[in-house]
Amino acid sequence: MKATHDPIRTPFPEPPAPSEAREVAEGVLWMRLPLPMALDHVNVYALDDGDGWTIVDTGLDTRKGRALWEAILSGPLSGRPVRRVLITHHHPDHVGLAGWFQARGAELWATRTAWLMARMLTLDEQPVPTAEAMAFWQAAGMPPEMLERRRRERPFNFADVVAPMPVGYRRIRDGEALHLGGRNWVVRTGDGHAPEHATLWSADDNLVVGGDQLLATISPNLGVYPTEPGADPVAEWLESCEGFLPFAHDSHLVLPGHKLPFTGLPARLRQLIDNHLGALARLEAFIARPRTAVECFPVLFRRDIGEGEFGLALVEAVAHLNHLLLSGRARRERRADGAWLWQRAAPKEPVSDA
Repeated sequence: MKATHDPIRTPFPEPPAPSEAREVAEGVLWMRLPLPMALDHVNVYALDDGDGWTIVDTGLDTRKGRALWEAILSGPLSGRPVRRVLITHHHPDHVGLAGWFQARGAELWATRTAWLMARMLTLDEQPVPTAEAMAFWQAAGMPPEMLERRRRERPFNFADVVAPMPVGYRRIRDGEALHLGGRNWVVRTGDGHAPEHATLWSADDNLVVGGDQLLATISPNLGVYPTEPGADPVAEWLESCEGFLPFAHDSHLVLPGHKLPFTGLPARLRQLIDNHLGALARLEAFIARPRTAVECFPVLFRRDIGEGEFGLALVEAVAHLNHLLLSGRARRERRADGAWLWQRAAPKEPVSDA
């Protein structure tokens, strides 16, 4: 049998143990922190600035997370101060301890949208779901018994796992040149998974800090939320991946937010594009007759979705249906119970020259 060549390689097959660090390039340390969910870890990085460190992403604000950071600071980081924290995007597993580091004297660097989203969501604490959230879930076809149960439950709040964030940060933006950890970097931002998500591309060697925008073996969640129910993150994601392709080389060592560092970035970007194009094609075929977003789970994800994954599956299903709607490939009508029924758009009749 002819062997196939996998263009995606992982030069570091094992992650560092908790509270330990692995040097993946000169002056760049890789650490891994636990997460209490199916995706059970987040990668964080430390860039050696000589008199201190720049930390990229932080993990969640939990007792265990703080204890691990204390061990990392006194161990692999040799007690030198963290001068700045750079967050790739606003999600809790990446920004959770930014405020904790700020309280210890670090400066926070982020894109404007990432900082505004993180601070806004940390301050927006709700004891029960908002009316807008309930209407959004109902419109997606959430089962009535689950909907009623969630109506009475305290929802997830950023403040549960994100430390208070003081006013003040240093903005980074697309195309900006930064000097961190003895290297010159160029900021390139993407959208879809998170608005204005920052990636860092070394101008001196082959390193790329990818956050969740560039992952080797999983595709990040593309979700629509009650805050912007008509959004099209799938279009933003596809545009971002296409935009990164001219800069990507096989030799780039990508340091991702989850899983293992990898090479073969051009092939991976094409895979990420093709994965969603394939999902859209399956979904369009499936809604030949009217379906709710929840009814689309099996064809979109091709696996069973448990209650722990239900929320992320729902927002991603809506995202793909919104893309079909906004690109003219689907239409929708309200069902009597308030759920949207999505259906493939009828093909346009050819225009006659007669």
